[in-house]
Amino acid sequence: MSQELEILRANAKIELDKLEAHATAREVAAKTIGKQALLWIFLLVLVGVGSSLALAPEALAPVIGLVATATMALIQMVTGIVTEAKKEEKPEITIIKELIARLDQKEPPMNVSVEGEKVIVSKGHDTITTTAR
Repeated sequence: MSQELEILRANAKIELDKLEAHATAREVAAKTIGKQALLWIFLLVLVGVGSSLALAPEALAPVIGLVATATMALIQMVTGIVTEAKKEEKPEITIIKELIARLDQKEPPMNVSVEGEKVIVSKGHDTITTTAR
């Protein structure tokens, strides 16, 4: 029975590793920071409390300021990773994707003819005529 349990655990670990292998960098970073951020915030608070006990009052303000700044920076990084909105695609990428999608479509050919000072451009049922001035 314990051998069956070990096999089940091994299979579950393999499936978990497969899922983690397909995770995006953002998901991996969020998971790692989520696991470790609380510990680092707690350690920074401990440094602040410990420094208030060990340092002279005139040296305490800069140390507490640095600890508070580091804690706020860490909290903002965690918040930024967890709540980051998806960025909009650049317009040129959207245009390129649209052009690639059009490659498969069959379109009527464009014809250009010049008759004296007249230029006639036709494509399908549309025709445009221009004259030189």
